[in-house]
Amino acid sequence: MSIDSETFSLLRETVARFVLERLIPREREVAGLDQPPQDLLNEVRDLGLFGLTYPEEYGGLGLDALQEVQIGFELGRASPAMRNFISIHNGVAGQCLRNAGTSEQKERYMHRLASGEIIAAFALTEPDVGSDARAVKTVAQRSDRGWKINGRKRFISNATFAGLFTVFARTTDEDGKSSLSAFLVEPGTPGMEIGKSERKMGQHGAPICDLIFEDCHVEADALLGGKTSVGLEAAMRGLDRGRLFIAACCVGLAYRLIEDATDYANQRQQFGVPISQHQLVQALLADSLTEAFAARGMIENAARKALQGDKISCEASMCKLFATEMVGRVADRAVQVHGGNGYIADYMVEQLYRDVRVLRIYEGTSQIQQIIIAKDLTRRRARGERLS
Repeated sequence: MSIDSETFSLLRETVARFVLERLIPREREVAGLDQPPQDLLNEVRDLGLFGLTYPEEYGGLGLDALQEVQIGFELGRASPAMRNFISIHNGVAGQCLRNAGTSEQKERYMHRLASGEIIAAFALTEPDVGSDARAVKTVAQRSDRGWKINGRKRFISNATFAGLFTVFARTTDEDGKSSLSAFLVEPGTPGMEIGKSERKMGQHGAPICDLIFEDCHVEADALLGGKTSVGLEAAMRGLDRGRLFIAACCVGLAYRLIEDATDYANQRQQFGVPISQHQLVQALLADSLTEAFAARGMIENAARKALQGDKISCEASMCKLFATEMVGRVADRAVQVHGGNGYIADYMVEQLYRDVRVLRIYEGTSQIQQIIIAKDLTRRRARGERLS
């Protein structure tokens, strides 16, 4: 699905203006609060940004993959905390329901999610489980009332204000086979507790919490897809699109960092001239722009493949790997261009330098992306496929 080009152009312009006029000016305020204020959530809701990827039949905008990453280029210009709740809601959290939910589950939740009436959260990570989703220890057992969930989830974004959690737990079928399943759990469900927000290096304003489940009872119809064992596939499919969007947001932030560093270099003088005239400073800026341009091309290429209906797991991993590493290097160079001022909190580059670090960790670390890419590569060559 997609919207027509004229409507999309207006949407993109609106998003760009919203980022410039509303999100960026409030970055420090939101960081101080360590959560998005309600009036900002209301503005995002009024613009329809909670429905970016939700189908039009449920009241969403139904953006296709290429349109979604182009919106990511715009939203990414704000500090990651300012768009994190939007991307998770539209990405991994919402995609699971869209890809694997029953018609009844979609009818119950999709309209409310698309409108932003409720915000989605994705609960997979655990204290001892990160990259290896198959090792989930949270358990869901059948009960007279449906299912009983016990376990603990960690680092869950949107947890303090989410209206729907996709919770992954291990289940056992009647034949004794264990598999990963997913459950749709609403806040306030007896037996579920939301922990305190963690103190983090960066991305202040995007709170993360533990979820604690102690004999948490959910109805039988809370099982995603109405059957066990769909959890892992649903998670992986959701991550493909989510990783592509994260990569796009990295490009947007990289361009902002490059623009800010260049503006600073044009006005900061040393040895009687702006430092932008010194070749070693020029090299820092040139390398950054080149890498951002390369990442943008990769992401748009992968999105076009998704439009054609091709599987893009490897491409999404390559984009996520390159773009998140790239924006880390760009942020580092931007601090270097600012010199001592880049280490001072009065300059936004100091906050952004801290903010980008976690991008190489969540939704699959850089090392996990390398493993995914290498496995796909070796499989393709074993079949004698050309790589291009």
